[in-house]
Amino acid sequence: MVLEDLARDLKKLMAREDVRRVVESRIRSFREALSRPAENVFREIVFCILAANFTASGSIRIVEELGDRLMSLGVEELAKELRRLGHRFPEARARYIVEARMKLPMILEVLRSSRDEHELRDWLVENINGLGMKEASHLLRNLGYQDVAIIDFHVLRVLRRYGVIGEFKSLTRKRYLEIENILRGLARRLGISLAELDLYLWYMDTGKILK
Repeated sequence: MVLEDLARDLKKLMAREDVRRVVESRIRSFREALSRPAENVFREIVFCILAANFTASGSIRIVEELGDRLMSLGVEELAKELRRLGHRFPEARARYIVEARMKLPMILEVLRSSRDEHELRDWLVENINGLGMKEASHLLRNLGYQDVAIIDFHVLRVLRRYGVIGEFKSLTRKRYLEIENILRGLARRLGISLAELDLYLWYMDTGKILK
């Protein structure tokens, strides 16, 4: 199987009204995210920090469980809660979350600026501990940006299954951008954004759409 086969199967998936409705609903929600209160945007940041080397569903559950307390818990208290809720790296993630909270006014100012989303991603990676290329892309997508790819385990597995990419030991920045360009070309071919493509690829691998 090659890219043409993947494009064909994605078109079939896009033709399914039940899946398309969920994708369109998620995209609408993402586009509204940056206009919401700072606490809501911070929850998206927390989700992306937690999701690094952890499950998306588990990260969603933790954010929902802690709720408004994410805005006030100190590092030790937060680490204790993350441990209780089953996160793999409670101490490190608690530290990253509290650091991000201290920078929140600056982060919001940068996110709401009109700069290019790829520059924004680089800024996030450089300035928020716990966010790599994938996590920063995920944050931007969840805040309404459309032209970044979330190259996670599920997306890579689909691409490998179709023979679009081979095996490699690590996802370097150079390789990330190369795969993102492949996905961008695929999205253009299908007439959708990278943000939409990610949701369809996730569904292909998991049978569900989260965030």
